[in-house]
Amino acid sequence: MNTNNIDLLTENPEQTNLFQLPPEAKRIPAWRMWIPLLLQIGLIITVPASAVYTFVTGKTVVLQTVPVDPYDLMRGYYQVLSYDISQQNNLEKLPGWKELPSDNKPCPSGVVCPPSKNYKVKSGTSFYVILESPKTQTNAGRPQAWKPVRVSLENPPNLPANQIAIQGKYNGWQMEYGLETYYMPENEREKVNQEIGEAQRAQRESFVVEVKVDKTGHAVPVSLWVRQRNYRF
Repeated sequence: MNTNNIDLLTENPEQTNLFQLPPEAKRIPAWRMWIPLLLQIGLIITVPASAVYTFVTGKTVVLQTVPVDPYDLMRGYYQVLSYDISQQNNLEKLPGWKELPSDNKPCPSGVVCPPSKNYKVKSGTSFYVILESPKTQTNAGRPQAWKPVRVSLENPPNLPANQIAIQGKYNGWQMEYGLETYYMPENEREKVNQEIGEAQRAQRESFVVEVKVDKTGHAVPVSLWVRQRNYRF
């Protein structure tokens, strides 16, 4: 501010409000600060609370893994896993697969098209895979994997006690269940990675993942079984 302005303010003190914010602009309502803060706190609490709910109320399910490239298996502190139910060629054989939204091009009007051998599910489709527990547990240590028996667009009600529906989503090339990456402690990850690689080369059934699945189909990881050894998350 130059000296002329200073002199002007000295001579006319009542005009200083021309250079100040109005009082109402200085007073910010408390709710404008509290609401964004409460929303952020709510989001932070909701994510772990959902996982805790699934862990406490969910049913224990065992998923069979599929071999993964050992160079992709461990990325930093994370194990990258895939499952039998992640593969489209395993699910497309099940009842309900062709009831999912299709990405196949419709047959032109007036043209008789042969039935398509490959039913392409629309990318982004959410669905449920119904898993059934093994009838007998032959291995005293490592648990046996549950078997997928059908696919459903909706979460089916009133499933038998030996079945559970797990929710997945098709990303355009495989199915995802939110169980694809796991954090591993630094002092264990090298050892676990080596044991997983050896187990997959020798007998892929010897590497399974134990998860909890709640009634909504949401799943959280519990532990890895590599041969007879169990690693808790």
